[in-house]
Amino acid sequence: MLKRVFVAPDPGRLRLRSATRAVIGISSAVAVCGLVGHSLSAAVVGGLAALLALFTVLDPTVRGQAVTTALLPVVGLPVLAVAAALHDYPLTRDLTFLAVVGAGVYARRWGPRGHSLGVFAFMTFFAAQFLHTVPGQLPELAMAVLLSLCVSSTVRFGLWCYERGRPVAAAPALPQGRGLGRVTTRQAVQAAAGAAFALGVGQLLSDQRWYWAVGATWWVFVNTVSRGETLVRGFRRVLGTVLGIVVGFAVALPVQGAAVPTALVVAVSVFGIFYTAAVSYSWMMFFVTAMASMLYGLLGVLDASLLGLRVAETAVGALGAALAVLIVLPVTTHAVTDEWIRRALRCVHACTAEAAARLAGTPGADPEPHVAELETLLARVRLAVSPLVHPLHRGRERKARAHGVLALLDDCAREVRSLAEIAADPDASHDARLAAACWRVEAAVEALTTPRGARQEREPQASVPHAVGHPALAHLNGLERALEAMAGHTKPEEAAYLGGAR
Repeated sequence: MLKRVFVAPDPGRLRLRSATRAVIGISSAVAVCGLVGHSLSAAVVGGLAALLALFTVLDPTVRGQAVTTALLPVVGLPVLAVAAALHDYPLTRDLTFLAVVGAGVYARRWGPRGHSLGVFAFMTFFAAQFLHTVPGQLPELAMAVLLSLCVSSTVRFGLWCYERGRPVAAAPALPQGRGLGRVTTRQAVQAAAGAAFALGVGQLLSDQRWYWAVGATWWVFVNTVSRGETLVRGFRRVLGTVLGIVVGFAVALPVQGAAVPTALVVAVSVFGIFYTAAVSYSWMMFFVTAMASMLYGLLGVLDASLLGLRVAETAVGALGAALAVLIVLPVTTHAVTDEWIRRALRCVHACTAEAAARLAGTPGADPEPHVAELETLLARVRLAVSPLVHPLHRGRERKARAHGVLALLDDCAREVRSLAEIAADPDASHDARLAAACWRVEAAVEALTTPRGARQEREPQASVPHAVGHPALAHLNGLERALEAMAGHTKPEEAAYLGGAR
């Protein structure tokens, strides 16, 4: 599992850049909070605000990212004030927290910005419970949030804005139905129900740290759609937490809040959170738990029983999420997986068509935005398929088929990236065989994504020998082979059509 994290593809070194920038931005924000004389609690809140701004703001443009970042305190500070005001009113506080959970998930229907604002609202309420915030602390905490967002934004948009000039694809959303059939509505209801269970059972375990259970339920629902995805994510959250607790016992307990080692471990944990988030939820949670353990040591409340309680509360939260997705308006894994694979295949075709058009000299043709979109879609496919390839999944045939589809989609992505690089070369010349090869790719994608009765009838093109002269043709032929092989994994009855199209 650890090997997979470090050998996973990182096109453009984006994960490495993001993780490094996060360490710089968050460390700078905390340092500035310390320099202006803020308390430890305020520095923690400021660091969390900077982390969330760098981690969750994923608008497709740099301008959009800046706008969303500016809106974070507009949403977060009122929630922080409400949480502080309700500190002494447990029942009202709990009901308000559940409302924040439901609203935060529901906000995802407005795309990346809604997702970011929903996460920030939830985490602001969560932080108020973590620090036992009271109204008297609000001015200092609000200033720490604003100051930290300014510092982290200076790093992100000023000192190191590597996104500028690069095609950035927004996270695609699933098609929405009506009423409770809408994915975001379903998830909002599920998350609120799961959080209610976690809150109730979590308070039976601890009337001081119950919010860990609610937090576990919340984060299990982030970026998941089907019940299979949610169940796997819950398992991985518990696994990552248990692994992180090992660091708590081995490092955090002996250190007990010493400034220099705590700062070093927290910095490494921040890097790990950002670097592993896209490829391994378990390792991301490992680093989150290690960081939380060090912060508790810094606050002077860390002991062995607290670490054990963290595991128990996390398990309760994961159980709440599991019960919610199994009982409340479940969405099947098959439907979600099929949709994401279809979208990825259509994106492969769009990349191919744009690359061929650029090679042919068509003005404005550019495959790069589609390549960026394909990377995003592949991440969603891996998440959707994760229940089928999980070690605990017993269906060997389905597991093998899912592994095959993932491998072939990775092959497609690799060929598309290489094709786009060739198309970007101003000296690349047009070859008449490109049109025929692109037609075959389009036919292959149509066979995989369109029901036979709904397809447009085409006259098969004459077979063109697979050429070795033009490098673009080699990648197009690689795409053909991958798509033909995928027909055997997804729709065996289409294999003959694909073979004939070639």
